[in-house]
Amino acid sequence: MSMLKIQELKKLILRNECDTVLTVFPDMQGRLVGKRVTGKYFIDHAAEHGLEACNYLLTVDVEMEPVQGYDFASWDKGYGDFHLMPDFNTLRLIPWLEKTALVICDLVEETGRAIEIAPRTILKRQIEKANKLGFSVMMGSELEFYLFKETFASAQQKHYQNLETAGNYIEDYHILQTSFDEPIIREIRNAMSQAGVEVEFSKGEWGAGQNEINLRYSDSLEMADRHSVYKHGVKEIAYLRGAAVTFMAKYSTTSAGSSCHIHTSLWDRSRKKNFFWDEKKKGSSQTFKHFLAGQMALAQEFSIFFAPYVNSYKRYQAGSFAPTKIVWGHDNRTCGFRVVGRGAGYRIENRMPGADANPYLAFAAT
Repeated sequence: MSMLKIQELKKLILRNECDTVLTVFPDMQGRLVGKRVTGKYFIDHAAEHGLEACNYLLTVDVEMEPVQGYDFASWDKGYGDFHLMPDFNTLRLIPWLEKTALVICDLVEETGRAIEIAPRTILKRQIEKANKLGFSVMMGSELEFYLFKETFASAQQKHYQNLETAGNYIEDYHILQTSFDEPIIREIRNAMSQAGVEVEFSKGEWGAGQNEINLRYSDSLEMADRHSVYKHGVKEIAYLRGAAVTFMAKYSTTSAGSSCHIHTSLWDRSRKKNFFWDEKKKGSSQTFKHFLAGQMALAQEFSIFFAPYVNSYKRYQAGSFAPTKIVWGHDNRTCGFRVVGRGAGYRIENRMPGADANPYLAFAAT
């Protein structure tokens, strides 16, 4: 079982096959935050009325410290509540946690009005604008991460220095080396598929202990949700296996960076036609050219969404497969924008974002 209907969840809870519901939302860092709700309370109350959480959660930094200067929430305003309203299209069982389901929530005010600065709301507003233009925006994100023969606790005790990676040499496409990682990577692949996050394949990447697990593309909101559940789940599965992972853009100056390549194409509302492809010319359409030109023209402004931290910029190094120029090319991995595929598969791969990007904001910018 993967995606759930609310009626199915209620039956599982009544049969004591599910006793916990994670009610979560993405914060400004793209992390899932929220509450663990008992199954009975969820079906009796939270499913219909939602839950409350402190609005400071949209102002915290990576260390969960409230940052001053926000108009939305501050010490002066008293850090009140906002409401978490479940989006039941995202309801799913989490197979790596016992008797646990998860639902992603939208943030609303007490009046029911959406909180416009919430990352998921920002993306939904951009999707609405695209829909009004007749476009359905399809996306896929490729995330890379490092796997360590450490626990999260041991890594902290070492001050995150001299960590032992799962591999000891470049394992890009290397089947033998990735066999050593396979007990954990296989569990991630299978668990994600069971949780409604469809996986295509996994492979070794260009660093020692670096892996990539590719997810099936989808519409942009569904893809952002899958991305967030996947990234969160990888960390939990690693922890449960006594290992650790990082999605930092550049965890070590001597190792390859970890990216979040974003694949994008524009389709009609019925999702039968890719507007990027001109069938008569067997090549790029005018829509494709205009879209790519806009991406390149605003690439510097968009960098706050693609590379949100100081560490993000350490990834951009020549000869490292991380782009250093705002250029495009057909099937060229040295470019910031790589054009790939044909026909229905014709798309733009934006190679600028790192694995530390918030998918909701990066997709919204795109």
